[in-house]
Amino acid sequence: MNNFIKNQNWRYATKKFDASKKITADDLLYLKEAIRLSVSSYGLQPYQVLIIENPEVRQQIKEVAFNQAQITDASHLFVFASYTELSDAKVDAYITNIANTRNIEVEKVNGYGTFIKGIFNPKTEQEVLDWTAKQAYIALTNLINAAAERKIDVTPMEGFIAEKVNEILQLQDRNLNAVLLAPVGFRADDDATQFDAKVRKADQDLFIHI
Repeated sequence: MNNFIKNQNWRYATKKFDASKKITADDLLYLKEAIRLSVSSYGLQPYQVLIIENPEVRQQIKEVAFNQAQITDASHLFVFASYTELSDAKVDAYITNIANTRNIEVEKVNGYGTFIKGIFNPKTEQEVLDWTAKQAYIALTNLINAAAERKIDVTPMEGFIAEKVNEILQLQDRNLNAVLLAPVGFRADDDATQFDAKVRKADQDLFIHI
């Protein structure tokens, strides 16, 4: 069994973190880079990730997330917040980044920017919100897999009141909407859930070969 599959069997949605254990600065950089390099449609990365260590802020978030202890007990709390709009200015900034990164004239990629605008300008606000949230979920997967490689635990969470988290973090001012919480740290020794057998569909129930 290769390491990736071993890591997937090792990881689980941690229910109880060891509050005394913190991830290292090197591990944090590694996790951030994994998120940064994540797959993203059109390459847009229409989200930002807030990494919260401040205990007071985390307590506030816990109170609007059904008092889930992982939020305050984990080493760090990652909040994935997706764009609430895809303005022409955001697309232009992305096109400029392409040109600068690849050391080419921006005129050579302006057509790509026009193509992207043509896709998103007709969309409703809700359609944009749905699409940008999906992109954030893809980035979360990179975080989960990279963390498992280093035996760091991650608990993906949708159980929170997004509007309240937005208020606490003032995300509206940045045209962002909280879509996912991900406490990151190390499982407690007495978290019995870690010993439960992983329950997944059998191959024949999941895959259809045509």
